[in-house]
Amino acid sequence: MAANNSLNGGKSSLKNIDGRVVFVQVLVLVFLCINSLLIMTFFMKDCFYTTMRYILFAMTLLSDCLYLLLTDILLILSYFHFTIQMWFCLMIYIILSLYTYLTPVTLTAMTLERYVAICLPLRHSELCSTSSSMHCILFIHGISCLPCIAVLSIFFKSATHGFYVQRNVCSVEMFIIQKWQGHLRSAISQFYFLLMVSIIVFCYVKIMKVAKAASGDNKKSTGKGLRTVILHAIQLLLCLIQLWCPFIEAALLQTNFLLYINVRYFNYITFILAPRCLSPLIYGLRDEIFFHALKYYALCGLYKKPLDF
Repeated sequence: MAANNSLNGGKSSLKNIDGRVVFVQVLVLVFLCINSLLIMTFFMKDCFYTTMRYILFAMTLLSDCLYLLLTDILLILSYFHFTIQMWFCLMIYIILSLYTYLTPVTLTAMTLERYVAICLPLRHSELCSTSSSMHCILFIHGISCLPCIAVLSIFFKSATHGFYVQRNVCSVEMFIIQKWQGHLRSAISQFYFLLMVSIIVFCYVKIMKVAKAASGDNKKSTGKGLRTVILHAIQLLLCLIQLWCPFIEAALLQTNFLLYINVRYFNYITFILAPRCLSPLIYGLRDEIFFHALKYYALCGLYKKPLDF
């Protein structure tokens, strides 16, 4: 009887996991469709790909799409225990490591752009030009690469040639051979966390001071910019908490496997999917110009207002 109960419990647990996997597939598909529509809208109007905030927004959408696609593929491979060679897993890890940091770093840059627009309006056209946007994108990618370079440079010295041809279920933990490597990755993540939070707080305080001193239309515009910074801060906080998730999950894996599965699922929904659905909300719906353009192309030209700008 006890064995039967255990077996039934196991089947129930598997069904529960099946439902979770299907739910994640639906969410990822919805987000990818929305982001694809937003990316298409971005490339349809000249005013979008010549303005820094929209360029950074589009870069966030592209990186989020790639990140969601790769993490979802890894989720499916892990669920079905599908093994791949470690060299291929390493390629996936490099891309994911880059884009894990790329989104929060880009959000920080977008917050700085709002700071310049509100607090330094006379220098905004100079500092946030199209050429500056290209330099900013290169700088963002360079900053986002550093954690991956630091971790992998140590891994390459430790790993043997045979490791790359082994077949295993692909996981980030595969590339943390020594315990101190995990501590190094944790230290890098916390440094980035503190740096980006400091920048967000600085921008918020400065914009809030300008908002209090503004009046009329300026006050309304500054207030909107302040709310945008707050939304960026929430999105950034969720993204940065994601950097701590692997360490929490690694500790749980050693103690309780079922709890590890539940926490990992919660972390994926809350700290990977949720932050990436806030980008469409912040610019796709709240930004009046972009919203009108989005509505125009989503309705196949039946909405005429975008023709005015």
